[in-house]
Amino acid sequence: MSLHGIKAGYAAADAGDAEQLLTALTKLQAQSGPFDVLVYNAAVLRPDGPLELDADTLRVEFDVNLVGGLVAAQAVAPHMVAQGEGAILFTGGGLALEPYPEWTSLALGKAALRSLAFSLYKELAPKGVHVSVIAVCGIVEEGGPFDPDTIIGEYFRLATKPDGPTDREVIIQPPGTDPHYNDPERKHAATSITPLHARSRS
Repeated sequence: MSLHGIKAGYAAADAGDAEQLLTALTKLQAQSGPFDVLVYNAAVLRPDGPLELDADTLRVEFDVNLVGGLVAAQAVAPHMVAQGEGAILFTGGGLALEPYPEWTSLALGKAALRSLAFSLYKELAPKGVHVSVIAVCGIVEEGGPFDPDTIIGEYFRLATKPDGPTDREVIIQPPGTDPHYNDPERKHAATSITPLHARSRS
């Protein structure tokens, strides 16, 4: 498929199944050549509390929320290192910065993904490959503070002109937006702390 002179292809896979994911990446590479940019944006969005979440469910969801990102990064990094450039971008979230019990599994996954991104950045930045984790701290809506065009623009910037260590983590939290958007009814106000990036705006 080609749009505006850009060729695009697709391959479906379960992000929590390493074999399927690698097969899909191999297929795409055969269609379009080695990857210059990877965006890992997969997650299981299922509410559950820390006292109800069972270990088997957590393992299954971690395969999507974290392990798939590691598998994908390991698959594309060798070519990027060989050419001395490239970008690996992970979609994080506000739950990595201030978790809430209703989203225990997702919060654990996003926190672990953040740590993975930082480790990969330290490993790959000296070899010319940029790694970022991007926390979109709000609901993506057209025309709103988290307009998809604005967010896409930030991903494009990180893929093409990142600003070194400053951009290993990018938190999208426009002034006036709610850093506690995951707790709109303020059920956990007494036990929550405004994340550091938003304290000067509160």
